[in-house]
Formats: sequence, C-alpha cells, structure tokens
Amino acid sequence: MITISSLSKTYPGNVHALREVTLEIGTGMFGLLGPNGAGKTTLMRILAGILSPTGGTATILGHNLTTPAGKQAVKESLGYLPQELGLYPDLTAAEFLDYIAILKGINDGNARKRQITELLDLVRLTDKANARIKTYSGGMKRRVGIAQALLGSPQLIIVDEPTAGLDPEERIRFRNLLVDTAARCTVILSTHIVEDIGQSCNDLAVIRQGQVLYRGSPRELIAQARGNVWNITMTDGARPDGGLTIVSTLQLAEGVQYRVVGKPESQYPAQPAEPSLEDGYMWLMKEK
Repeated sequence: MITISSLSKTYPGNVHALREVTLEIGTGMFGLLGPNGAGKTTLMRILAGILSPTGGTATILGHNLTTPAGKQAVKESLGYLPQELGLYPDLTAAEFLDYIAILKGINDGNARKRQITELLDLVRLTDKANARIKTYSGGMKRRVGIAQALLGSPQLIIVDEPTAGLDPEERIRFRNLLVDTAARCTVILSTHIVEDIGQSCNDLAVIRQGQVLYRGSPRELIAQARGNVWNITMTDGARPDGGLTIVSTLQLAEGVQYRVVGKPESQYPAQPAEPSLEDGYMWLMKEK
C-alpha cells in the first residue's frame, strides 16, 4: 500500500522535521506514535500530498508522491482528517458534507445524498444533520471531520490527532469507528496518546525528532519493557530517583505508589509489574 524510503523534510532555518524515514505500511490500522513535535504531522501532510519532501520518496498505491501527477492520483483516493479541520460554522453538517462531496468529484446528486445520509448515521449525527456546525460540541465536530474523510470510499484514510480534546466516551466511540473503517481500507492514526494506539492498532511505528525509533506490533513493544517496570510505594513523601522514569502515581492509604521504568536501586521497595504499552513506550524513549 505505502512505501516510504529515506524520506526527509527540512524547513527554513535548517529545521529537520524528518530524517531519513523508511517505512512500509499495509492494509488495516496503522499507528504512528510520538511526542508533540516529533514530525508526525509533517509526515502525514507529505503522505496527503500537501507538502513536498526535501529528499527521499513515498509511493502510495503505486503513485509517486514526489511528482505532481502522483500527488493528484493519491488525493483522489484519500480521506484526510487533519489535526485542525477548517469547518464552515454557518453550514449544517449535511450542507458541509454535500460541499466536500462535490469537491471530491461526487457529481451524481442522488449518490451524494445517499452517501451523506449513510455517513451521518455512521457517525451518529442524523438527528443533528440540519443543525449549524457552530452549535456542535468538539466531539460532534470531529465526527463531521471523519464523515468528510470517508466520503467517496477512499482507499487510504489519514487521521492526525483525532481524539485530542475529546471526552473519554467520545474517544472510545471514535476509535471504534476507525477500527470498523480499517476493515475495508488502510487507516493511518497519528497521535501522541498511547492508549489510542493500544486499543486500535496491530502495527505501529514510534517516531521522535524526525526519526523512526521502533517499528512492529504493540505486543513486541510491551515485551521490550518486561523486567524494567516496577511499583514503588513511598511513605515518607519522597519520590524515587536514580534515573527512574515515573509513568504514573497512585495515592494509597499507606503512601504514594509510583509506577516507574528503569533499574531501581536496592534501597527502594520495588515490586516488579507487568508492562503495558505505555510502559513499553516510556522504556523505549528512555533507552533511546
């Protein structure tokens, strides 16, 4: 589906957003995980044909993204939900989707209406289809965003930080929708939220400072942290140090329990813990 080879992007001022990124992405759900500023959005914008790389190549469905013809061909088979989607607040959801469908070349009025009706039902906005978008909550606006990305039955869908700012219920609903969609096309989910990857993707890459640190399954990333995750309960108000990375804290009656990754020193009452994907991610970042 997607072949990325030695892809680089340098912005003015010698800012290296991507450094020799090489990836192959197949069908299904693929997660791109990394901290803010890691280069995820730059990579997504290149794959969407919005940005041109400084070096390297990217091929989607056999189309070379470094050529104008290749970019146009990819855009015709792409659904894209950017981190900040520009909506027209005075339009209703139905009107906005109709406008986007026309831009995507869906010229048959009946086919357009049928798709819009189906998608509004899919994202649970049928009862709000004729309400103006400016009256929508943040979660409802994101649902309009995924609906517009699904117009035209794209073969590739790219979503950039789709659950940022959503409440827990909306995040779960959104993830489930993406997983269902990935059964019939490729979905790339770019996020800094580890839980979103763990609950939806069987294949992922971790990127930091424009470089790929890890490529594989969530299970393999978790396995790398095994033997390096600990629970330490402190009763004297102190915090564990010695190079340990604190993943989370939990208030207990007898003190504070710290979940850490690293190699605790002998003075700490450390109990080994089974790693999670978040632990695996933190261990990878610590080691790299």
